[in-house]
Amino acid sequence: MDLPVTRLEAVDFQSDGAAEQFVQSLRETGFGVLKNHPLSQQAVQSIYDNWLGFFGGDQKHQFAFNAEAQDGFFAANVAETAKGSDKRDIKEYYHYYPWGQCPSHLKTELQAYYDTTLAFSATLLEWIERYTPADVAKRYREPLPNMISGSDQSLLRVLHYPPMQGDEEPGAIRAAAHEDINLITILPASNEPGLQVKGKDGQWLDVPCDFGNLIINIGDMLQEASGGYFPSTTHRVINPEGMDHNRSRVSLPLFIHPRPEVVLSERHSAHSYLMERLRELGVI
Repeated sequence: MDLPVTRLEAVDFQSDGAAEQFVQSLRETGFGVLKNHPLSQQAVQSIYDNWLGFFGGDQKHQFAFNAEAQDGFFAANVAETAKGSDKRDIKEYYHYYPWGQCPSHLKTELQAYYDTTLAFSATLLEWIERYTPADVAKRYREPLPNMISGSDQSLLRVLHYPPMQGDEEPGAIRAAAHEDINLITILPASNEPGLQVKGKDGQWLDVPCDFGNLIINIGDMLQEASGGYFPSTTHRVINPEGMDHNRSRVSLPLFIHPRPEVVLSERHSAHSYLMERLRELGVI
């Protein structure tokens, strides 16, 4: 009998057994945490600082989201409502694609981070494939790193969870329990805690938020492609309490998406699966 995981441990990216330990964590919890990885903490901190300024100003309204392309600024009153929830999340965010709109003074830095992290994702997908059992790996219609080769669908989201004002809708939280739709999500530790993952026993676990950690989670598309071997685990962002309630939280997930035509399973291509989820979220 497997004992429930009570905490997530960070895996040292530089260690000899990193790949196997990382993939084992993904298998058990849907999440993996890396430390001593190659992504720049300084670059992440600069993005956090610069985008906090963007969210605090009026320029953001000049970049209102494009409903068809799904790029640009999403204000709090159009933020997502998680599947199965009737409360809108307490957040605002910006969707960045290399081909989409972006304030010129923020684009160079954001694009550099996008490129570096997207390239790094291929390494992680190679690790996942390497430690996928043969009977599961035969389900993959093509090698996992190949699924993202040439894709322009990977989405970098800059999230701002504003300070709590006390007038929030009862029961609403910063991000209600949900799963991600994509293959994997790569997330630098936020400037504030709050991210939790749901364990197999139904208990919520705090995700280590030490600055410099890199958090990776499985999305629905990889769960689909692996026949459920890798779980797309439910996670959420809870509201701060006490003195932390008046602090902003910034987050920078990169959602790694395959090319639209990639076949995930008998029933879904990447495109058909994405459209299904966007309809469920009410954004199309």
